[in-house]
Amino acid sequence: MPVRNLTLTLILFISCFAVTLLNAQPSGRVNFDKDWKFTLGKPNEMKAPQAPVSEWRSVDLPHDWSIEGEFSAKNPATNGGGSLPGGIAWYAKTINIDGPIKGNKLFIEFDGVYMNSTVWVNGYEVGTRPYGYATFQYDITPFVQTGNNSLVVRVDNSKQPNSRWYSGSGIYRHVWLITTPEIHFTQNGTYFTTPVITDREATVNASASVLNETFLPADFEVRVSIYDAAGSLVSEQKQAKVALGESVATISQQLKIANPHLWDVENPYLYKAVTEIYKDNELLQSYTNNIGIRYFHFDADKGFSLNGRPTKILGVCNHHDLGCLGAALNERALERQLQIMKSMGCNAIRTSHNPPAPELLDMCDKMGFLVMDEAFDCWYLK
Repeated sequence: MPVRNLTLTLILFISCFAVTLLNAQPSGRVNFDKDWKFTLGKPNEMKAPQAPVSEWRSVDLPHDWSIEGEFSAKNPATNGGGSLPGGIAWYAKTINIDGPIKGNKLFIEFDGVYMNSTVWVNGYEVGTRPYGYATFQYDITPFVQTGNNSLVVRVDNSKQPNSRWYSGSGIYRHVWLITTPEIHFTQNGTYFTTPVITDREATVNASASVLNETFLPADFEVRVSIYDAAGSLVSEQKQAKVALGESVATISQQLKIANPHLWDVENPYLYKAVTEIYKDNELLQSYTNNIGIRYFHFDADKGFSLNGRPTKILGVCNHHDLGCLGAALNERALERQLQIMKSMGCNAIRTSHNPPAPELLDMCDKMGFLVMDEAFDCWYLK
């Protein structure tokens, strides 16, 4: 059961700010980066500072507080971590819900917080995420009400050194507020593979995980439509399904694409797959994926081939930060990095040494980069 923190509640009740209107409608996904409040904390501080939140500094996300600090050999991050300060910091924002909550679900999604983040909503502790590079999501429906709601995030990057590179500190990637109906896709709930590819036809396997958060069985239909780069419909399928109450149903469908355009590093052709949930012919939720059709093979003697052609992997190991700009995600700066690497002949990225921002993977798909998406680096402190 979440623990009530009366101190946090009192601070935010006194000071309302940066109201974002949210119409609680199905399939809403709202960028939640603007108009946060920020303050640095003290070592081992577990409750927000007593000063009213209105006195905290205003910031937009993504935000990296370490890059704003002083370089010093005395900083615990050491040279390997950029010789910049870590520490503890607090972020806060008001969620204004303009509409009914009943029959809807509300999620807060963080693309990345470095690191050891804890989230409170209206004074209730929602959860803690130690790892600094993974996207994570909380269901905050039980903690919110129509009107103003307080959101507080504690970020703890005080235990240093914890990297062999510059990590940055803070909510350094995008934040999203997501509304769905009670029957909805799970997080990252759509998945596509291309098991069979010929010049004449490609088979696309589509998988969707749908969560029924009502207490009763529910019948619904999942429709998958695939469009080519010109926007023309090239394949579609639909399948009816029944999900028991409070359970996940997985729907698998197979689609065929005639005369497929193959994705490769020189011509990164992408199709658009739209997956939709319908109930009684009413659209509940829609999700879009870009998909590339390609096949590859590794051979001990002949090396790597892409779509049947020998291909040299000309890659780089690329950390997530943006040099002097710090770790805060900046799409144009990230795109510029990739454009420069592409002009040098690079066609592959190793995400040293952690999952990257979702935007990097999207850009690599569109610009023609192979990706080795690393999970984590091992680090000990004794």
